[in-house]
Amino acid sequence: MALKKINEIAKIAGIPAQYVEPYGFYKAKISMDYYKKIKERPNGKLVLVTAITPTKAGEGKTTTSIALTEGFGKIKQKAMLCLREPSLGPVFGIKGGATGGGLASVGPTEEINLHFTGDMHALTSSINLISAIIDNHIFQGNELKIDPKRIVWTRALDMNDRALRHITVAQGEKNGVVRDDHFVITVASELMAILCLAKDEKDFLKRINNILVAYNTKGEPVYLKQLKISHAIMKLMRDALKPNLVQTYENNPTFIHGGPFANIAHGCNSIMALKLATKMAPITVTEAGFGADLGAEKFLDICAREAGLKVDAVVMVATIRALKMHGGLALENITKEDLKALEKGVANLKRHLENMEKYGVPIVVAINHFANDHQSEVKWLTKWCEKEGYVVSFLDGFIKGGKGSVDLAKKVVKTLKTKKSKYHPLYALNQPIKTKIATICKEIYRAGKIVYTPLAEKQIKQYEKLGYKNAYICMAKTPQSITDDPNVLNAPTGFTITIREVNLSAGANFIVPLTGKIMTLPGLPKVPAAVKMEEKPY
Repeated sequence: MALKKINEIAKIAGIPAQYVEPYGFYKAKISMDYYKKIKERPNGKLVLVTAITPTKAGEGKTTTSIALTEGFGKIKQKAMLCLREPSLGPVFGIKGGATGGGLASVGPTEEINLHFTGDMHALTSSINLISAIIDNHIFQGNELKIDPKRIVWTRALDMNDRALRHITVAQGEKNGVVRDDHFVITVASELMAILCLAKDEKDFLKRINNILVAYNTKGEPVYLKQLKISHAIMKLMRDALKPNLVQTYENNPTFIHGGPFANIAHGCNSIMALKLATKMAPITVTEAGFGADLGAEKFLDICAREAGLKVDAVVMVATIRALKMHGGLALENITKEDLKALEKGVANLKRHLENMEKYGVPIVVAINHFANDHQSEVKWLTKWCEKEGYVVSFLDGFIKGGKGSVDLAKKVVKTLKTKKSKYHPLYALNQPIKTKIATICKEIYRAGKIVYTPLAEKQIKQYEKLGYKNAYICMAKTPQSITDDPNVLNAPTGFTITIREVNLSAGANFIVPLTGKIMTLPGLPKVPAAVKMEEKPY
């Protein structure tokens, strides 16, 4: 299908024209004044799409989210889709884009994957403004007595560039105080997390004022409000705070707003888009990044709780290919029929399903179809799900779009009607920091032991002393394994997780434990996706 003009999509979604700010023909910003108008409406049902542990074979979580929405469209079930914004890092690095695939895609695809409506640029500029002000403050006399060796705010860019992970700034005469600095990818910055957790402009302003940017020479915290630049940031972020409206290629309305990574941030789209969508439609579909041990855990423990929303159902995406890899089959052999590898690898699916049950939410398993799946394998996995008591659907959205997604849509609707969600978070916020970390590591990852470095121990004590005992836990961990070792597949138990460092995102109310060798600025592969991009008219 061809894309419709964005004003038509807004009309389909029920958004009056005065709240629609078009960005060209096929994109628009939606004023949050519309939320104020409809906020007394009851919330619709909220469906979270998550997945098994990702592999190079592919899972298709975003594709499934889009396909499910297309399926709702085919059965005349009104729904809204909420997705995260792509980051240029993965677009030019490995993935090449994050707008679905095949006939389950959102558009305008290339515009969304690249500059979109400028949200990433606004975030990057705001992040680097803070860094520039900090260094300038020190250079101009340092009234706040900021210790140059204890600046915790880092610069950012929306690109994979390992050369900027650890740098030295201010070299040369009259360029400021020479010090070590770091870059993170924009989507891993605290400001991105704040954009996605803020309930409105007022809450965003409050949160950015609470960002801890550095410590002074006495070891006392220095907050962004002391730099007196919060209103400058609000001006930079004015339009970025508004949700972006686009559409699927079957013309179903879609919000794409905010894009934190789930391995080094909380991995969920903005609360503002979610709250707006759940007032607009009987069903809202959203997805959380990477596997259920990361994105879904953070959505259920952080995002839904912070938004005051109840998750009514979870769709667990699994592919035959990925499960065979978890069962020990090499990637180059992934198209071969191998029931033994599938039977062994299904332990990974079972682990994630068991974990989601701990939140009291009904589950539907979506077997996301790849063209080279063998019928015997699909039949085996379907029977396994049914035997284990799970609702299961064979999804063919990539190849057939909405027509291949009708069965999943019907089963999700039936689940929402017949199974009541008893959603609850995994841990209480008033528990000690290490208790909350242990709950995630043992209940979700199934670790046997947690080891803290002396630095991590020192940081936790410091944050508790500063009064951040009631903060959320936002784990930074490899997405490629349930463990903190990316080379360990399937569903191991009893392993050791090492917490090497613990960061504080005070404005987001996060404690961020860094495990293993997780990086906050990814690097490019040997052959980046940027090199593989097709020649087109520009």
